[in-house]
Formats: sequence, C-alpha cells, structure tokens
Amino acid sequence: MKMNRWILCVGVWMLLLSCTARADRSSAVVRDAAAADTSVAVRAPLPAAKVQNVQATATDKKEVEKLLGEMAERKGKLSRGEIILTIARRFVGVPYVAHTLDRNEEEMLVVNLHQLDCTTYVENVVALSRCVFLGKTSFSDYLQTLQDIRYRGGEISYANRLHYYQWWVEDNERMGIVREIDAPNPPFSAVQTLKINYMSENFTAYDMLRTRAERVREIKQLEDATNGKRVNFIPKSSLKDSRTLRSVIKDGDIIALVTNKKNLDTTHLGIAVWHRDGLYLLNASSLKKNGKSVVEPAETLYDYLCVRPVNTGIRVARIMGD
Repeated sequence: MKMNRWILCVGVWMLLLSCTARADRSSAVVRDAAAADTSVAVRAPLPAAKVQNVQATATDKKEVEKLLGEMAERKGKLSRGEIILTIARRFVGVPYVAHTLDRNEEEMLVVNLHQLDCTTYVENVVALSRCVFLGKTSFSDYLQTLQDIRYRGGEISYANRLHYYQWWVEDNERMGIVREIDAPNPPFSAVQTLKINYMSENFTAYDMLRTRAERVREIKQLEDATNGKRVNFIPKSSLKDSRTLRSVIKDGDIIALVTNKKNLDTTHLGIAVWHRDGLYLLNASSLKKNGKSVVEPAETLYDYLCVRPVNTGIRVARIMGD
C-alpha cells in the first residue's frame, strides 16, 4: 500500500530535539577487553547537530516508537547481545532495496524501514540499539542517533555521508558509538592497505554525483586522505576456528566483508549471530536464494565466503552499550 510521505523542516525538529546536547568530543571511550561480553561504558553523546531535512513516513515513525517502547520494557531482562539481536531479527523479511538514500536532489535524512540494503539495515540496528542502551524512546531521539551514525560528525551533506566502511567505522568510533575490534593476532592476522577511489572513478554510476562535479571533488579529497591506511582483519581461512572466534566476536557485533575488488575496502555488512555450528551473518541480502530480503541465513559465514573469492576476510566492530 502506497504510504503518504511527510517531510519535516528543521524548525519543527529543532523544537522536538531540545535538550539533546552531547558531551565534549575529547571524552575518552572506555574500552573493554576484546574478548569480554560484559557491559561496556557509553560515552555521553557529542554536541548535537540538530536534525534537519527529514524524510520519513508515519508508518516508520509508529514502528520506531513501538519498538523502542517494547525494548524499554524488556531491557532489564536482556544482555547487550540479546538486545541487538532482538532488534536485528525484527527486520527479517523486509525487502532488499538499494539506493533508498539517493532519491532526492539534495541530501536528506531518509528513514525507510520497509526497504533496506546492507548499510541501512546495519545503521538502523545500531541506531535503535543505541537508543535502547541510553534509555531513549522518542522518534526524535532515534532521528538524532541515526543522523550521528550516518554522517561525519553528525552533519548532513552528501560528502559527509559515510559511504565507505572505513569512513563509517572510523567516525562512529570517534563518536563513541562503536568500537572496532582488530586484535588479538590470531585471529586478526591479515592486513589490508586501503585504496578507496571507487566513487570518484565511477561517479557516473551514482545519481547524486553524476552531474555534481563539486561533490566528486569533495569525495576524491576524502578518499585520497584515507588511502594508505592499514587495517587488521580476520582472514577467511581463520573463520573455521570457532573456538578462537567465539572469544573475539560476540552476538550483535558488526561484521564487514573485506574485499580485493579494486578501489573498495568492503562489499557487505551484517550482524554477527552464533549458532551451535558456527558464526552466521544476519544481513539484508540481494541474493535470490534469500528472497532478496533481510535474512538469518541457513549457511555459516565461512560457507558463504568460501564461494566468494572477492572477499578475503572480515572486519569487526562492537556497538557500545551501557
């Protein structure tokens, strides 16, 4: 059923978002041991960039408020990982649809919970989980959190959107929203030297870049500033060692699939979930066999990667809880 879309101006949302100030950016993130599954400290949010240029449906607003209300009642009975997986599984069956953020001429904070790709799926799981961890239950709280997660420094613009995983995890770690797990060795025995110029070299493939030369220049500057960085990851062959992996990867962690494709760092994202026979990946899948939807697949992550030579391993990040 076609739903009426509503766009709320910055003035309205600024009224809704009073008292959402965030603490000093220099505050240190409290780091737990990589193997621990205990609660971790949450740094208070940073000074908020007010939510602006929102595009959402009344149905999505209702769904967010319903979910946050339900989770607020259950929070005390669930572990950090259980909270994340409960939220992640809520979207199983939602259709996979790409490019839902790129349908406007100018950048907007798009909320679309009924059409997800791998990135918007993970973003929404992180945003909703963070709201639960921090005791936030309003739609305006969710919007502010989503904006902080999606955009560099929480400032909305196309160039500030965190298009590459490296940009996303780096900025979200700086904001205290996630923590990248990149040790110990093993299993983090492989190193990727980043070279990410895919967007600037293929700008004609992007609707919001094709005719915007200034955006292409901005994106290229950001890409070039990232190139040469070295990051640790778990090689594909190590994913067979469940005993070691269980000490490092926890239910609800973010998994990014490292790639050897030219000018890219990763090609897919999802949420880690352990079954008795190994590690699986909750994800928004474009595969026909998965119904082109959010799925908790029937195959382990190792089996999934074995038939994908372009994926060489995984990176891991943890959503910060309270």
